[in-house]
Amino acid sequence: MMRSSALLRLLAVGASALTLSACVSLLPKTKPAHLYRFGQPVAAEAVNAAVGGVGVLRTTAVFQREAAGDRLLTMTNGKAAYVAETRWVVPAAVLWDEAVVAAFDADAGPVRLVARGEPAPTPYVLRLDVRNFETQYDNGPKAAPVIVVRVRAAMTSTTDRGVVGERLFEKRVRAGDNRVTAIVPAYDRAVGEVLAEVVAWTNANAKPKT
Repeated sequence: MMRSSALLRLLAVGASALTLSACVSLLPKTKPAHLYRFGQPVAAEAVNAAVGGVGVLRTTAVFQREAAGDRLLTMTNGKAAYVAETRWVVPAAVLWDEAVVAAFDADAGPVRLVARGEPAPTPYVLRLDVRNFETQYDNGPKAAPVIVVRVRAAMTSTTDRGVVGERLFEKRVRAGDNRVTAIVPAYDRAVGEVLAEVVAWTNANAKPKT
């Protein structure tokens, strides 16, 4: 009788293991995400290495919360969603930071962007808040979307903390098609164009202190 009970328990355990194994094997497999980036690297010879420029400290800013991660945010008639099986290689906020630094490095103007903690005079502080960084399906979910990059720039003086300038920059770039391979280049172009204007505006407002 005891041997029969033990055998029944063993059979029950074996059946449970087989059931669990069957359940695991039936779970859908996750498809690997395709990774993309925006922002072009700057060649070493293109970096502005001028000495004696105007140091501008870039302070911590805000990036659109829904788009700050590694997923591509879309908006359709007020409804938010993310592009399936598609990721930025790192969070968009990180790629944006790299693109900002690269844009100033490659520019021949007087401004030199200074990182926090770097031992350099910084008469100005620049804050860049990314308000919108998204794919908008303004003509329906099947049409080519428009990429919207909207940034608020504010510059202040470290001498008296007065506002030197404030401006809202926006670029809207239509993708060539409703495909990720067309959407990502549109992001790249929108970021490049908006940062070109931000750099030019910063150069115009950052006057050397006498």
